Amino acid sequence: MSVRTTCPYCGVGCGVIARPNAVTGEVAISGDTEHPANRGRLCSKGSALGQTLGSDGRLLYPHVNGQRVPMDNALDHVASEFKRIIAEHGAGAVALYVSGQLLTEDYYVANKLMKGFIGTANIDTNSRLCMSSAVSGHRRAFGEDVVPVCYEDLELAELIVLVGSNTAWCHPVLFQRIVQAKQQNPALKIVVIDPRRTMTCDIADLHLPVRAGTDVWLFNGLLAYLDKHGHADQAFVANHTRGVDEALQVAHESAPAVAEICGIDTAALDEFYRLFASSRRAITAFSMGVNQSSAGTDKVNSIINCHLLTGRIGQPGMGPFSVTGQPNAMGGREVGGLASTLAAHMELDDPAHREIVQTFWRSPLIADRAGLKAVELFDAIHDGKVKAVWIMATNPVVSLPDADKVKAALRRCELVVVSDCFEKTDTNEFAHVLLPAAGWGEKDGTVTNSERCISRQRQFLPLSGETRPDWWLICEVAKRLGHGAAFSFNSPQQIFVEHAALSAAENRGTRAFDIGGLANLTASGYETLEPVQWPVRESAGTARLLESGRFYHRDRKARFVITAPRLPAHAPNPEFPLVLNTGRVRDHWHTMTRTGRAPQLNTHTPEPYIDMHAQDALLWAVTEGQLARVETRWGSMVARLKISGEVPRGTVFAPIHWNGMFASDARVGTLVNPVVDPVSGEPEFKHTPARVMPFVVKWHGFVLSRTPVDITDSTWWSVARGAQFTRYEIAGRDRTPPSSVWARALLGANHADADWIEYADPATGVFRSVLLVDEKIVGCVFISTRLDLPSRTWLSGLFAKKRIHDADRTSLLNGGPAAAGDDPGPMVCSCFGVGRNTICKAIAADRLKTAQDVGRKLRAGTNCGSCLPEIRSLLANA
Repeated sequence: MSVRTTCPYCGVGCGVIARPNAVTGEVAISGDTEHPANRGRLCSKGSALGQTLGSDGRLLYPHVNGQRVPMDNALDHVASEFKRIIAEHGAGAVALYVSGQLLTEDYYVANKLMKGFIGTANIDTNSRLCMSSAVSGHRRAFGEDVVPVCYEDLELAELIVLVGSNTAWCHPVLFQRIVQAKQQNPALKIVVIDPRRTMTCDIADLHLPVRAGTDVWLFNGLLAYLDKHGHADQAFVANHTRGVDEALQVAHESAPAVAEICGIDTAALDEFYRLFASSRRAITAFSMGVNQSSAGTDKVNSIINCHLLTGRIGQPGMGPFSVTGQPNAMGGREVGGLASTLAAHMELDDPAHREIVQTFWRSPLIADRAGLKAVELFDAIHDGKVKAVWIMATNPVVSLPDADKVKAALRRCELVVVSDCFEKTDTNEFAHVLLPAAGWGEKDGTVTNSERCISRQRQFLPLSGETRPDWWLICEVAKRLGHGAAFSFNSPQQIFVEHAALSAAENRGTRAFDIGGLANLTASGYETLEPVQWPVRESAGTARLLESGRFYHRDRKARFVITAPRLPAHAPNPEFPLVLNTGRVRDHWHTMTRTGRAPQLNTHTPEPYIDMHAQDALLWAVTEGQLARVETRWGSMVARLKISGEVPRGTVFAPIHWNGMFASDARVGTLVNPVVDPVSGEPEFKHTPARVMPFVVKWHGFVLSRTPVDITDSTWWSVARGAQFTRYEIAGRDRTPPSSVWARALLGANHADADWIEYADPATGVFRSVLLVDEKIVGCVFISTRLDLPSRTWLSGLFAKKRIHDADRTSLLNGGPAAAGDDPGPMVCSCFGVGRNTICKAIAADRLKTAQDVGRKLRAGTNCGSCLPEIRSLLANA
């Protein structure tokens, strides 16, 4: 049996074919060649989805105050506590914090319950952290949160500008579509605007390494350039826009200082401006580097202003393009999942819209003002103003800024309810009630991707334990609150058709979001629903919006928005002179609760790291490969130092993914300043003043073990799941490194069948030990006072062997492979397990010249293509 469904990772929204095996319990995953988003491609994360399934680590049963209880009891407790708190303190004392991981149907009923029946807009989402600035920018410019372009436009463009988007790693399938478009049309120009020289620059004709936080200056300068050199579309501006003169005045005022403030070469700046001016079909695609800023909304509008001035919007191959981070961030926006919006793209502050929604829902009341946005919501919990919060499918103790304050807030909260797929997360530690939610493969519903394409996410696995879909959990609590008639849904299809009908209510073309053409879907029609882009007013979808030049303000005209440039709220200072930038890595996702389960995804970046410029590392007395501490006013973290060459001077980069389950001290959210954009409420994840210092330890080591071991008493540690073992990196400040007694106790080497191999040199602090049972490695411990520890990829090959030979025993004692070719090196292609040493050896031996040559020889780069930039870098270095 094969089931067509949708990937649960990024906003590209790739179609997936899942083939469960009833005998083995495994699920084979492949790309759906019929899905318009990916046409069969999958990235490394999508390809490894089958490894993230199974009951290991799942939250399978409800718990109240740490005790397992029947589901009815847990739901009764949630409802009674919500009732009590609302009665004592009012509706504003309760809140929901939800997620772009929810399906649209889950989002819809959650929003309906809070805004239409409890009567508060205190429902916000982790999507606030990634794309709310885009939402605010769209609403200011267009009158509604509309994304005017589609993926096909990337293939029709003459110029693609990628701003604040490491597309190669964060949206790999979309990146491969751009790569293919450039191969088919060599005249296509790519400009990458990013402080870091990321893997996305692999295809760039021009890279502008702007200083973090200076994007508004850059695009104001472009706006002024376009106006000064006669590139304005005067007819479009006159007929379809308002506010151009005021926006141009501010742009011209800031234009002279652009190169200096942005920190870029004047010639490169001029080249970018000339490219944009001369390319009619221009796409400006932006992502977290634009949105995650205290000036994020202004950054978005400064980009849109340039497209409005030149009339480059609504036509094939052109327009501003917000590339969303999560699989259903767009679906959440459709149903009003943000505290500042109402369902079906209607406005909370519009009495007519509130009346439409309340009448449609037949609800006793309707929220009439914006609720608390994510950061201020947890501040209100901390201050005791919000006394109950239900957190769904997200991990705010890791992902929010000033994350230790989030911990403190949850400790103080009277009622913390968490519905999640997994039992152990940093946030679950603070829950009074845990509700087991259905996971990917068990859920059924819809998601909407970055190009407004609605796709079905279909169930192909039975529910595990007592897990239930999120929409069901919400509806059951709503019934217990006395709202049974409005929440009597028996399937996601029933919810979807109500959602579709509401989108058409009193619409008559006044709102772009309209899927009324799907409001009569039967159960079978819903089951077989093909991907379709909204609006869907009849039966067909709509590829791109705004083609007629009609916008969604009352006068149908777009607005130029004045974007006065300003620096980030917290500037570097003598105490914290560096800038901390945060972001994603290639093979992990959010806080790793899913990707951390997949051995394939732990090979490329197996531990947390910080990345610095080599000269900064020298100034701060930290050395590549050693541990270092990053500190800000709000917190600190410890990770291994990396010098990639991607990071400019004065900047530190750290990935966002590691949590308390996978590392001792690597929650980056604890460091991030809690300043937010005043319009969108999106936090400043890309610019926090910081400092770095050595984290001095006496010894380093690692443990590979087929069974779990406890290394949490080490000074520093991280954990990564491998195919045959779990990998533990450790370091300590004890003067005497761990040795035989500790290693034997850790690995359980004291049983009769154990065969113990050991080498110790107390003089140099080197210790190596391996536990064998039936000539097979069960575990190993390697310790050194230096960083010269054996290759983990070499050892992983030995773990894959059914029997260890004498030569292997010798190499284990020697601490390295007998021949250099036996170590594949750090992983480059996680899809096929091809390491750096293997690739470099093949390049030299076979005189390989292109990435295609490497693919033909080793298969590396021939699946998802995420590793192709790294392969090309190795070729260039060779």
